[in-house]
Amino acid sequence: MALPVVLLLHCLRRLPFGVNFQMGTVDPAAPPFPWWGPAYIVGLSVLTEALALLTMGLVSSWGEVFPRWVPFLGGRRVPPLAAVIPATLGGLGLVALWDPMPRAWFGLLGFHEAAFTNGWWKLLARVCVSPVMLWGPIVLALTYAYYKRRRPV
Repeated sequence: MALPVVLLLHCLRRLPFGVNFQMGTVDPAAPPFPWWGPAYIVGLSVLTEALALLTMGLVSSWGEVFPRWVPFLGGRRVPPLAAVIPATLGGLGLVALWDPMPRAWFGLLGFHEAAFTNGWWKLLARVCVSPVMLWGPIVLALTYAYYKRRRPV
């Protein structure tokens, strides 16, 4: 599954912000960089990739049967709703989080994008962020396929 690879570009673009390199963004009202900023940004990138890897359970055997190494649950079937409900809520949350991005690009409905020092930085940001907008719809599509495959007949 390619979802972790699709999100990797966004995660890698985020890392320079952890050392206070602004990647061409201009925000004169930005607060000073906090001491915990690097750990937060690296943690956010790791969490993003971990959640992307977790969605692989919707198309893998370990999404149907708990792996043997899982305490108390190893070898048992995964109840379908135990995967469908969190995946649906997560997919809807991702759509709400990322899909307004094009509105910010065009300044629609009060959304605004960060200012950049030049067009190349803006292009890089858009290229890196654009695939992330597919994350929510992909999770929802995988969840629907998982539900159809696992639903009781």
